[in-house]
Amino acid sequence: MSLFLQDYCLICHDSIQPAIGWKAIFSEEKELLICPTCEGKFEKIEGEKCKICSRLFRHLDERFRHVDLCHDCVRWEEDSEWQGYLDINHSVFLYNDFFKEVMAKYKFRGDYVLAKLFAEIIKESLRRINPDLLVPIPLSSERLYERGFNQAEALILESGLTPANLLTRIHLEKQSKKSRAERIHIPQVFQVNQQTELTGKEILLIDDIYTTGSTLRHAAKLLKERGAKSVCSLTLAR
Repeated sequence: MSLFLQDYCLICHDSIQPAIGWKAIFSEEKELLICPTCEGKFEKIEGEKCKICSRLFRHLDERFRHVDLCHDCVRWEEDSEWQGYLDINHSVFLYNDFFKEVMAKYKFRGDYVLAKLFAEIIKESLRRINPDLLVPIPLSSERLYERGFNQAEALILESGLTPANLLTRIHLEKQSKKSRAERIHIPQVFQVNQQTELTGKEILLIDDIYTTGSTLRHAAKLLKERGAKSVCSLTLAR
C-alpha cells in the first residue's frame, strides 16, 4: 500500500520513488506532488538581488546594476508617472526553460492541478509578508473564457486562502506577444471595484511571472491612488 496520497509527479507523471529522508520543497512529505528529477530543474532565486524586482545580480552585467537596484527598476523609479507605486516584488524561481514549460502546461494547456504544486510555496511566502488583502492579477473575460481559469487566483485558492478580486481587466493583445517596450508603454489595463475600501490597506498582488513589471505597476498604481498604504507582489518566477 502506498504511504503517500500522491504517487505520480504532477509534471512528468512518472511514479514518485522518494529516497529515504527526501522531502519535497513544494509540499509536506505526506503528499508528494513532484518527483526529485523535476524538482531539481526548478532554480530558486537565492543570493544578491534587486531590492525591488528580485532580479538576481549574478545574472546581470555589472553595467546594469546600480548599488541595490537593477537598471530596469532605476528607470521605473526615475519616471514620475510610476515612481513608488510597486514597493517590492517577491519572486521564488528563475524563469528558466523548465519553468517556461511548466507554465505553458498550467496557463495555456489548462493543467489546473499544477496550482497544487505551488501551494506550500505561496503559504510559506505569506508567513513572511502578511498582507491585509491578496489580490490576483485578473484576466480579461475573453482570456478567462479561453483558458478556463485565472492562474493567479488558482494559486491563492489552492493554498486555502481567499482572493480579493478588486480588479477587472480590459481585453488587450496577449502580453507574451508584445515586446518589452510595448509592454511598458501600454495604456492602463485595469479598473478597480469602486465598492471596496482600500485606505491604509497593505496589499499583495499575486501573479505567475514578473517580466517587465508593467502589469504589476499598472495594478499597484490604481490601488495606491485608491488609498492603499503599500502594494507589493508575489510571483512564482522572475
